[in-house]
Formats: sequence, C-alpha cells, structure tokens
Amino acid sequence: MEIAQPRDLERYLSLAKRRHRELCRQKRIFNARNRIIGGDTDTWDAQVHDQKIKEATEKARHETFAAEMRQNDKITCILEGRERRDRKSLCKAINDFQQTFQKPETRREFDLSDPLALRKDLPARQSDNDIRNTVSGMQKFMGEDLNFHERKKFQEEQNREWSLQQQRERESARAHQRCAEDLYFKTRLQFDETAKHLQNLESATRKAVCAAVKEFNRNQATESVERKTREKKQEQEDDLAEISNLLRGDLLSENPQQAASSFGPHRVVPDRWKGMTREQLEQIRLVQKQQIQEKLRLREEEWRRDRDWDRQRVQRARSTLLVERQQKRQQRDLRRALDCANLSLAKEQRSQ
Repeated sequence: MEIAQPRDLERYLSLAKRRHRELCRQKRIFNARNRIIGGDTDTWDAQVHDQKIKEATEKARHETFAAEMRQNDKITCILEGRERRDRKSLCKAINDFQQTFQKPETRREFDLSDPLALRKDLPARQSDNDIRNTVSGMQKFMGEDLNFHERKKFQEEQNREWSLQQQRERESARAHQRCAEDLYFKTRLQFDETAKHLQNLESATRKAVCAAVKEFNRNQATESVERKTREKKQEQEDDLAEISNLLRGDLLSENPQQAASSFGPHRVVPDRWKGMTREQLEQIRLVQKQQIQEKLRLREEEWRRDRDWDRQRVQRARSTLLVERQQKRQQRDLRRALDCANLSLAKEQRSQ
C-alpha cells in the first residue's frame, strides 16, 4: 500500500474546489428564475454601464480635440493671411525699388540683352563682295546673291527657249516615227503573204505525213495483236506446266521427308517443315501434364505453409491479448487499492 504525499493531497483539494465551482455554476445556469438564455444579467448590466462610461469619456475627449483643432485652424488662417499680406507688400517694395534705382539701361551688361540691338546693328550683308561675309559667317550661299531676281528672270527665259526647242525636236521625232511605222506595215504585209504561202505548203506536207503515219500505225496494230496472241498462248502453256509440276511435287503433297536436314536427324529445314509428327505431339502433351501436376503440388504445399503461419499468428495474437488483459486487470486492482488507502488517509488527516 502506498502512502499519500502532500502533492497528491494538493491535487485532490484542487479537484474538489473545481467540482464545487462547477456545481455552483450549474445551479446558477440551470436556475430558471435568474437565467436568461444561459446568461448572467448582473454581469451584463455591469458591462453595459462600463461601456457607456467609456463611450462618454471617449466622446468628451474627441470633443475636446475637435475644439482645439478648430482653434488651431483659426490661428493658422490668421497667420497665413498676415504672411500673405507681408509677402505682397515686400514684393511691391522690391518692384518699386527696381523700377526706380535698377533700370535695365544702367546695367553693365545691357548691351548683351538690349531688345533694340538688332535695329541698331548694321545689316548682315551690304553687297555680295562685303569683306565681313567670311566662310564661317555663313551669310552668303549658292543662289542667295543680291541679283537673285534678275538671274531668276534670265533662267525663266532660258527655260522657255529650251521648252520650244524640245517641242520642235519632239515633232521631228514624231514625223520620223510615222515614216518608220508606214515602212513597218508594208514589211509586215509582205511577211504575212510569205507566211500564208508557207502555211499552205506545210498543210499539204502534214496531210501526206498523216496518211503515212496512219498506214504505219495500222501495220503496228496488226503486229501487236499477233504478238499478244502468241504471248497469251505461251503463257497458258507455261501455267499448265507449272500447275502439273506443283501437283506432282512435294510442296502440296505434304511429304515430311523433304524437311529432313543434311546436318542431322534432329534438325529440319524451316522453309520445308510440314509440322511435328504424332509421337512428338504426344510427348509434348505428356510433358505439359507433368508440369501441371508439379505446379498443383507446389501450390498445395504453399497453401498448407500459409495456413500453418496464419494459425501460429492467431495463437500468438490471442496469447498476447490474454496477457494484456491480465496486466490491465492487475493495474486496475492496484489502482483501486491505492485509491482506498488514499481516501482513508485523507479522512484521518481531516479528522485530526
């Protein structure tokens, strides 16, 4: 018998307290007068009151923040308006000072940004032979001289003369082309008459050639018919001879002797083999029956061996199960005895 330790007593007391709390909770929950859908109304009321106080505090804090933000916005607007007015007055004072004491004409570099500098300066080119018109100045290009209008008028006159000359040359070329076309037509008529004459001669020659070819084809057809007749007669004779040879030969007569090999009686010629004999077939069937009986015997032995193994496995599992049950029964008895001893000790300590 085991002795109860203080740690076991503490565990037992904690279990007892938990059971007591659970019983109180069950009485409170299963009481139909104080229960509303399984809830605690007192706790709910306290939570609702705390929530309202929290919401009121939060609302007051937000209102305070909003008042401070409105006050800060007003102050910011006043300061921005004052800064805008100060900036505007400062800009106006700077503009007045610049217009009074800092005019563009008084600057040292005014000649670089003078808007009337181009009007005051000399023109870029006064003549085509101006010494200022250097190559790097790029003031004079091909076709941009001062005599442009006179040169353009001269070029127009020259173009008109060239156009008139081209028209005269074109008319002369047209006249030469008409003469050449007339000559071409005359030559073409002569060629047509010559071609007609040659065509007539060719048609007469073609007729003569066609008649000769027709006669030759007729002779060839007659010879072809006679040759086919002779070939057909020869083919029939060859077929009859081949059929008679096959009927009298060993191929269709199924003679097994023709498959015998010259290398030994146990070998055959594959392309002449006519199949196995009756004795060979009976020998093969006998060997197959022996193999089937041997396979059945091996299968029966394997079945018996598996059955023995299954029986041993079941016996071993049954013995293991009995041992486990006996161990559980012994553990249950030991636990029951230990619980009884602990209860008796607890009662004695409680009475003391």
